[in-house]
Amino acid sequence: MMTRIWKDRYLLLLGLPGLIYFMMYKYAPMFGLYLAFIDFNPFQGMFNSAWVGLDHFKRIFADDEVLRVIWNTLYMSFLQIVFAFPMPILLAIMLNEARNQVYKRFIQSIVYLPHFLSWVVVVGIWIIFFRGEGLVNVFLRDTFGWESIPFLTDPSFFKPMVIMQVIWKEAGWGTIIFLAALAGVNPSLYEAAVVDGASRMRQIWHITLPAIRSTIVIMLILRLGTVLDSGFEQIFLMLNPFNEESQNVLDTFVFYKGIQQSDYSFATAVGMFKGLVGLVLVMSANRIAKKFGEDGVY
Repeated sequence: MMTRIWKDRYLLLLGLPGLIYFMMYKYAPMFGLYLAFIDFNPFQGMFNSAWVGLDHFKRIFADDEVLRVIWNTLYMSFLQIVFAFPMPILLAIMLNEARNQVYKRFIQSIVYLPHFLSWVVVVGIWIIFFRGEGLVNVFLRDTFGWESIPFLTDPSFFKPMVIMQVIWKEAGWGTIIFLAALAGVNPSLYEAAVVDGASRMRQIWHITLPAIRSTIVIMLILRLGTVLDSGFEQIFLMLNPFNEESQNVLDTFVFYKGIQQSDYSFATAVGMFKGLVGLVLVMSANRIAKKFGEDGVY
């Protein structure tokens, strides 16, 4: 063993920064999960606070507000999986069908750009466009004579706007993985399909989609692992006094409970519950994928 380690010492040194990063920022903070099982008092310290066991986890299912927040989070994630998850796949297929390479690279560069904007910038742009006197309302008023629509304050617009933001910001970046998978498709398959008289849609259905099916399954499994993670920064920036009560999600709820109300133990229990749900979903989805003949993530 030591001989093998010494032989590969330079390769191991290359991986050392990544190992240190995960140890410091992923594994070491897990020690704080201990807070979920105690009634943490900052003045008494972590080890002198009273042990309460699973009491905080029982509160999760007994608190109506928590159940409403969990439902909001699940519904938001469901909408993202239904509407936002397929968009990179569709965009990658369309880019793959483009024959003009200059045009293809230009479109790729344009759709990648929003990914590099922070959520602060994205939400700021959204507010400028959709506020009462924003560009969208001005256009609707001047063109159709409509009154101003409260896009930012009406709770019914909150989820559609969040989904549109996710699609606009991340759809282009998500195409990278699927385009890489499509690059490995043998061109002779398309040539044979053309000889057999297959249309472009038939080629996409019988060649392109099967070629990226395993990639789609893996990405979907990984997405299910974050089904209770709706994106703290985006949601937090979109919330306001008019929609906060009805559109709160687990990430923002943990922030309000843990930071603003100093209920550290309960906030930790909610965060731990979210992680456990994600773990169960990933393991279940991976097992289902294997039963259908896919590789899965492990």
